[in-house]
Parts: sequence; structure tokens; C-alpha cells
Amino acid sequence: MITLYHCRDARSFRPLWALEELGLPYELKLLPFPPRFLAREFLAENPLGTIPLLVDGDTRMTESAAMIEYLSMRHGGGRLSVLPDDAAYGAYLNGLHFGEATLTFPQTLVLRYSRLEPEERRNPQVAQDYARWFLARLKGLDQILQVRDHAAGSGFTGADISIAYALLLATSLGLAADFPPAVSAYWARMQARPGFQRAVAAQAEGPASL
Repeated sequence: MITLYHCRDARSFRPLWALEELGLPYELKLLPFPPRFLAREFLAENPLGTIPLLVDGDTRMTESAAMIEYLSMRHGGGRLSVLPDDAAYGAYLNGLHFGEATLTFPQTLVLRYSRLEPEERRNPQVAQDYARWFLARLKGLDQILQVRDHAAGSGFTGADISIAYALLLATSLGLAADFPPAVSAYWARMQARPGFQRAVAAQAEGPASL
């Protein structure tokens, strides 16, 4: 049985969504955010105290985008992947990492300096600067989505999960009103997917997070 340690709407939503898209059985362990402070017992499972943690037998993973590919190739027959002999393979790998390294990273600083730090350490200017950085990085995604419906290839892949999670985070941070039109339409399509909706329902009983 695959076990996923998860906080509502945190990066762990990526593997949760992948699990639902693939129809895989799993155990979901819901934690308060951030667990390194609010669920200290979690440090025994993951000394970093970070979310997600995916446990599959002897395999233990902490990187959310890597979990998408792992679940797809290890347990899902590659259904969320683009294979190396496909012309879209490079676009798929780029999208898988673009969602985390380019789109999610700046938002973590917005989150930290607008909500997570104690009041006296919050910095609205830093939060605003990194929000603008994130929105500027949407230009590349907007260009892609003006000519196709998905991040890579002809259909839905793990790259879409990686990228759409960043849009979920942006929505929770109040940035969705500034999405370009093609990105807004894409985000609406992603939210309409049954797998996305099942993942949202699966986390509903967890403590409020971001």
C-alpha cells in the first residue's frame, strides 16, 4: 500500500492528484501545515519535516514532481508520462520541472513573507516582488497554451499536474485574477477533471493549510 503524508493544498497535492488520476489504492495521512512545527512526530518519518512524503515499500520520496513520474511509470503503466521516443518528451520533462522550479518556488516566498512568518518578520515588499516574479513566469506557459490544450504532447500528463498545482497555490494566494486568459482557461479545465475533484474531496477532512 502506498502511503502519502499530505497537507491540504500543499505540494503533496501533486502526488495525491496523480494517485487519483491513476486509480491507485493509497493511504492518506493528513497533517497540519507546517508539520515540522505542528506535528513534531512527523519528524520521525521525515527528518526534513517537509511535505510530501511518499512511502511505497522500501521507497521513500520527498519531491512532489518526481512522485508524479514515479507513480506513473512504476504503478500506472506510464499513463501520465511521455516516453523518450515521443517528440514531446522534452516538453514533458520541462513542464514537469517548470511547475516546481519556475512557478512554485517564487510563491513559497510570497507565502512565507505574507502569512507564515510572525507578524514582526513579515515583509510585504518581498511578497509583492515574488508575486510579480511568478506572474511574469506565466508568459512562457501562456504561449504554450495559446496553441495547445495541455503542457506537453496531445493530452493530459503529469506535467499538467505539476503546473496546475502551481496555479492552485497561486489561487490560494490571491493571484488568479492576474492569470493571462489562456492560463485561466487551462486552470478551469484542470479543475474540471474528475481526478482533480476526487483529490480535493480526499483532502477535505484535513486541517486547513495554506
